Amino acid sequence: MNYHIIPVTAFSQNCTLIWCDATKQAALVDPGGDPEKLKAQVAQKGVQISQILLTHGHLDHVGAAAEMADYYQVPIFGPHKEDAFWLEGLPAQSRMFGLEECPSFTPTRWLEEGDVLQIGDISLKVLHCPGHTPGHVVFINEKARLALVGDVLFNGGVGRSDFPRGDHQTLINSIRVKLLPQGDDMAFIPGHGPMSTFGVERQTNPFLREESAIW
Repeated sequence: MNYHIIPVTAFSQNCTLIWCDATKQAALVDPGGDPEKLKAQVAQKGVQISQILLTHGHLDHVGAAAEMADYYQVPIFGPHKEDAFWLEGLPAQSRMFGLEECPSFTPTRWLEEGDVLQIGDISLKVLHCPGHTPGHVVFINEKARLALVGDVLFNGGVGRSDFPRGDHQTLINSIRVKLLPQGDDMAFIPGHGPMSTFGVERQTNPFLREESAIW
């Protein structure tokens, strides 16, 4: 699986372009904004977008999702239906941050624990990892030993849990029960900041010892 991280928005959110070398089929994970920048990167890589994937419903992760889906005429998959209230409240999220209004939308399909998505020859397993938001999902590519974890886990940090329907202990449980058992060697792309591995975070991340979050 090939990937290219494209930071977008004032929050430097990691939108990730992933694609299959054999078929050139591709997906944009969490296109939070800057649609023209994303289109240019897709064109430069010479790949064909077949779907938009969302880890959760926060504005900085979904702000350009509907526009990109319309532009490429592709479906939007995710997050879990428990994040429906976040997507319905996108106009209010926009006003809260003083940004241009982002209209609400409904994904083509809500995702569930155990779903498997196909992008060319790439298989992505879906894990439901609530805590940052109730409907947060994570995408796992076991063959490439790579996870796209959104705002659940960071290099040296964990996601905030002080948003509506967030819960710190639920977040920590998601990391410990769903993510760390994937294996120490599994690398991950977080929603913000640099990559890491589950092993490094298991051994060194102070936030897994009940510290406060950074995002």
